[in-house]
This record gives sequence, structure tokens and C-alpha cells, in this order.
Amino acid sequence: MMMLSSTQLAQFGQDGYLLLRQRVPLAQCAQLREVVAQQLQAADAPLEYETDVGYAGAPASPDAPGGRTVRRLRGAWNRHPRLREWAAEPALVATLQQLFGQPVVLNLAHHNCVMTKHPEFGTATGWHRDIRYWSFADANLITAWLALGPEYPGNGGLQVIPGSHRWHITPQQLDDLDFLRPDLPGNQALMAQGISLTLAAGDVLLFHSGLFHAAGANLSGEQKWSVVFAYHGQDNLPVPGSRSAASGEVALEQN
Repeated sequence: MMMLSSTQLAQFGQDGYLLLRQRVPLAQCAQLREVVAQQLQAADAPLEYETDVGYAGAPASPDAPGGRTVRRLRGAWNRHPRLREWAAEPALVATLQQLFGQPVVLNLAHHNCVMTKHPEFGTATGWHRDIRYWSFADANLITAWLALGPEYPGNGGLQVIPGSHRWHITPQQLDDLDFLRPDLPGNQALMAQGISLTLAAGDVLLFHSGLFHAAGANLSGEQKWSVVFAYHGQDNLPVPGSRSAASGEVALEQN
């Protein structure tokens, strides 16, 4: 089992993210793509549609053009054994345990999904931090993002601002959705530090819950699919009564 090097650990601490190339075999990605295709065809709840997000450019209602375009297959942990196997893969858990310095817990309230971005109706997402709507004792969680196919600026691939998980951001810098306000000159300077990431099938991106990230619209002719789960250390508990505590958690053991 390949462990993170001291250089990689330091890089995650400095930048707030770590990209692990060719982390998942292509055959496993193909199996997961087959599962996702079946799940999208069945359209079983819980789902998030483009109209649900309320972002600029999103369909105004379910009956508007693109309103029933699926943005997320929610509840991935319980959707299919192959998704569950990836989320609890021993090598992934070992990597996360290195980063947290303690045993790992998967939270079922946040992410726990397959994120899709469709051509034409895959709306852009502004600069935001996932911790904006997560409630934990410590804002130290990690998202594991598995690309099931190519991800690049033209199909809505992720953008990140390295080191932004260490920033102090005031409420005045954020809009009603807790996105960085692009109308503020100070924010414009921060956003200019963003970089676009290019991923291939099987690449895994790990990023801190405080890292600012964004994604453009899908301008390609193909759907983009990513499997996304959120994790934290066992000592970092969700706030009782919050959304973060509402759906349960799964303690993961490192083999």
C-alpha cells in the first residue's frame, strides 16, 4: 500500500489539496461508469436537479428547459455496492488517516454523491468553500473526488485557489449563497489566484473543506461524472442537531 510522502503531506497542508494521478484502475472506473449510467437511467431518489441549486443561469423551475437535468445522484453510499467499496477502500482510508492523524469517519449528510455535469444545462458554480454549510467542531474535513472521465475547463472541471483554506474571509466578502463576491476589488485579486485542474479517469483529488473552489459550465458534448465523498477524523464531531449530524456516519477501519 503506497503511503503519502512527507512532501505530499506538506503540500496538502500548504495548498489545501492533493491530486493523486491514476489512483483508480481504468477497469474499476469503467465499472463505476456503468453503475452511474444505470442510476441516471432509473432516476431513483434522492436526486438534485439543476433547478434546485438556485445558481445564476440554472433553470427557474422543474418545468423549464433543463429543469429536470440531474446534477447529483445523492445517497451514493446506499445506491450500489461498487460505490460503497470505493468510499471505504482501505488504501483511500489509509491516505486520509495520514492526513487527519487519526481514524477516519465518512459523513453521509454531505457530498455522498455522484456529481454530474451535463452539456447545455450544467450550470457554473462560483467560488465557494464546502465548510459554508457544514457544521463540525473543527473545520477540518476532506473531500475525495474521483474522476470517472476527463475533467478540464471546457467541460466544467474544477478550479481551485491554492492555500485559500488558510485565509480569513469576512462575511462582507460573501454573497447570500456564501460565494466570493466578484464585484469587490479585493475579491477579484483573490479569485485571480485560481487555477484550473485537469483530471483523467482514475485521478483522485483530495481537498480541504475550507479550500475555495469553483467550476464552469459544461461546454462539451459529453456528460461529466465524478464520485464524491466527505470525510473527517473521529474526534471531529458534527454539531448536534445540525444538518451535518442528521444522516449518520460510517467509521472506517484501515486494514
